[in-house]
Amino acid sequence: MNNVQLYEMSKKQSTKSKRGKYQVTLHNDNRNTFDHVINCLVDACGHNELQAHQCALVVHNAGRCVVFIDCHEDCEAVHEYFIKNKLKSTLEKHDKKNS
Repeated sequence: MNNVQLYEMSKKQSTKSKRGKYQVTLHNDNRNTFDHVINCLVDACGHNELQAHQCALVVHNAGRCVVFIDCHEDCEAVHEYFIKNKLKSTLEKHDKKNS
């Protein structure tokens, strides 16, 4: 195998490892207002105001809430948006048992 073939093979393997559903979990903090969290959920996840408000309440009361489930690329974009806007979130493989 030449270098090009090895590169293409490793590229396919890294893409395969990101297949499936991923989830973004938003975590509670004591720094951000409800309005800021709600606005970020509307902007990043496409939630309507009611959905965003409910997610913000779950985050506040339970400490965390899965707010977005989709492909790796879309979840990564949402996660990066939250980080850029000073929200604490995690990106992980979707756990069907806890959804």
